Amino acid sequence: MYQILFLLLFIGVQAAAQETKLTDPKTFEYKNGDILFQDLDCGGLCTAIETVTEGVDGKSFSHLGLVHIYNDSVVVIEAIGKSVQVTPIQVFVNRNLDETGHPKIVVTRLVDDNRQLRTKAVDFAVAQLGTAYDDAFLYDNGSYYCSELVYDAFKAANDNKPFFELTPMTFKDPANGKMFPVWVEYYENLKMPIPEGELGCNPGGISRSKKLEIVVSFY
Repeated sequence: MYQILFLLLFIGVQAAAQETKLTDPKTFEYKNGDILFQDLDCGGLCTAIETVTEGVDGKSFSHLGLVHIYNDSVVVIEAIGKSVQVTPIQVFVNRNLDETGHPKIVVTRLVDDNRQLRTKAVDFAVAQLGTAYDDAFLYDNGSYYCSELVYDAFKAANDNKPFFELTPMTFKDPANGKMFPVWVEYYENLKMPIPEGELGCNPGGISRSKKLEIVVSFY
């Protein structure tokens, strides 16, 4: 009897340890080429981005990055700030936390787990390090915003054939059909028209791709 109880207790402890490993960003086993979707909470712009395009499972995403593993180190290649850059995984996941202290991040992976495609995508992204951030959010203008970098990385890995989709961008509030004031001010400062209807991509749209599956949600 005691042996059975001990065995059940041992199995329970092992199962709990495995669950913790899967849901703890410090111990989670990332793969090269995983795509991390993030609710960045950067203010009005992030709110506008999240409002116009719903993410997978109804989640809100305003940023994403690509996992790169080398020499047993895990980093994220991302277009953020002034350029495409390398960010340590712990800095990335701790950038924005929910009310319970968990990273507002969902980890996704290719459904077919094509290692060669993942590797080529990461190699492309690494080659773009230092490329200027695309403040205008215009596709194929020699600079990169976050989802544009991942879109082009997987396109390059896929023999230069689109892997994810480009869709017409909108900067309008779906509640009233008017341009978000934050975008009006943003593009006025850039002294350029709002690229309404231009082809592009965003984190929410890519997160809903049938080519990706959620591996774990940290929040």
